[in-house]
Order: sequence, then structure tokens, then C-alpha cells
Amino acid sequence: MVYVVEMDVKIPESWDEDKLKSFLEREKETSQKWQNSGKWKHLWRVAGKYSNISILDVESPEELHEIISSLPLFPYMNIKVTSICKHPNAIKENLL
Repeated sequence: MVYVVEMDVKIPESWDEDKLKSFLEREKETSQKWQNSGKWKHLWRVAGKYSNISILDVESPEELHEIISSLPLFPYMNIKVTSICKHPNAIKENLL
């Protein structure tokens, strides 16, 4: 199952520099672990925002939730998930 996941991050203003640095380091480590697993296919920054658009290819909605909720910044995100599939008129094979 392929999903487009849009994540908007809202860091609490009360965080000091050290707490933010710790979260960002753990976020990078966790997201790269999932990318290396092959489940997280693409990750793009949304220009001008603290947001990303990602493509994940997982076995189930439960696995998608497991991946997203494992991110340290998950509690501070607004997330939109869209399930997608190949369009019958597409001339190129799946680029995932």
C-alpha cells in the first residue's frame, strides 16, 4: 500500500536549544532508519515551511501508523495521509 504523507511540524516555543537539538537528532536517526528499510521511499521538504511530503510503501495502515508514530516529533505534527495507487492511464511503470 502506497501513501502520501504530509507532515507539518509545530515545535513548542518553550523548548530550549538543547531540547530541540536532541529531538532533531533523534528524528533524523529514526527517519533514516525507515528510509534504509525501504519502507519510506521519498522525503521532500516543503519550501518555506517546516513541513515535508513523503511517500511510504507499507504492508498495512497499521504499519504506516507504526512508522509515523515512531518519529520523536510525532506528537508535534499535523499529519495528512492519502492512499494512492497507479493510475490506469499512466505510461510509466511505478517509480517507487
